[in-house]
Amino acid sequence: MQPRLVLADSGTASDVLTFVGRAAQISDDGVRLQARGGVLALTAAALAPQGLFDQTPTILAMRIVHADPELECDIVVDELTRDDDERMLRLPETGRSPAWAGVSPPRGGWERAAAVSAATVAERAQWGISAVARGAAPGSGEEAVRALRAAIWGEPDEHLGGLPRGVAFAAHAFGFISGEEQVPVTRSGRWTRLGFRRGHVLARGPVASGLTAVRPTGASTGPATGQ
Repeated sequence: MQPRLVLADSGTASDVLTFVGRAAQISDDGVRLQARGGVLALTAAALAPQGLFDQTPTILAMRIVHADPELECDIVVDELTRDDDERMLRLPETGRSPAWAGVSPPRGGWERAAAVSAATVAERAQWGISAVARGAAPGSGEEAVRALRAAIWGEPDEHLGGLPRGVAFAAHAFGFISGEEQVPVTRSGRWTRLGFRRGHVLARGPVASGLTAVRPTGASTGPATGQ
């Protein structure tokens, strides 16, 4: 019998499928599923280095949902499908092993560092999307586009307290930005986390020792035209 995820209810199953679908639109590296004690954590890479000398930061999106208390797993998959039981999702026969999944954020030791408004995060995401659209010339190869995206999304953004602009991309791409919200920014070792009501964005990089409160700003460019 094909293995299954047993979730709290049909609405949670739909939530999980939405997250997996958004992850698939960003990359083909899959989604990590970690379940224990009635909780399922879904993690996907919005940005991740592709090689030893790639300076792209690791930026992850995480969503936590309720699952069956007896469900235990730790696997990376590239798809999930509906089951006849609306609380269940079918797992593929085999898992994935992307490099980013080998580096897990810490479970504890998080300390408050700053806060940023959801409006500022949304604005920086739109700025980056516009910059990628402007910089990608017609006929650009896949490698050139990847390098452009890494440069724009990996750049520290002063409006985000020096965090890589990719944290805004991740929040936008995974649908974490919703309404007016002051998003707490916490730090543990080399990891920084933005805790949205709808999910978390985690960035791994050098420790930012001088991180200060982030301020909302006006738009830096015109409306987004593409990604």
